[in-house]
Amino acid sequence: MILLAGTAGVVTIDGTVIVELIAFLAMLALLSRYVYPELVKVSEERRRAIAEQLKEAEEARSKAETQLREAEEQLAEARRTAQSLIDAATKSGEQLRQELRQKAEEESRRTIETARKEIEAERDRAIQSVRNEVADMVVLATEKVIGETLDDSSHRRLIERAIAEVASGDSSR
Repeated sequence: MILLAGTAGVVTIDGTVIVELIAFLAMLALLSRYVYPELVKVSEERRRAIAEQLKEAEEARSKAETQLREAEEQLAEARRTAQSLIDAATKSGEQLRQELRQKAEEESRRTIETARKEIEAERDRAIQSVRNEVADMVVLATEKVIGETLDDSSHRRLIERAIAEVASGDSSR
């Protein structure tokens, strides 16, 4: 065994090296037979679980993106609907304002027309009243001048002639 003995720096090579080598190989055989297959099996299961979780996460992300797009579409549709309702309400309000303005203008025209007719009627009544007063004055003046009472037809003729002269502004007849 002396042949096997030697020194190589810190390590001494002697008979224990062979025993250590055999123990190492036996340990390596035991590890590769019983431990490594279990480690490979556990790591493979872990790899599959991670791959499955990644797949599920990708599916969840895809589903979330789809739901987000649908929600955005619904939001856009809701905004379009709201805008169309606002536009319709604005248009309806404008129409109502126009109708109310037209009704107010029509009512104003009717009121003005009614007032104008009342004024004309009052003016006609006033003119008739003045004519009657003038006719009565003419009759009284004529009775005083002539000294007698006229019959109804003469009375009317005289009144009409006096009114015509007053209306024409010509009192020289």
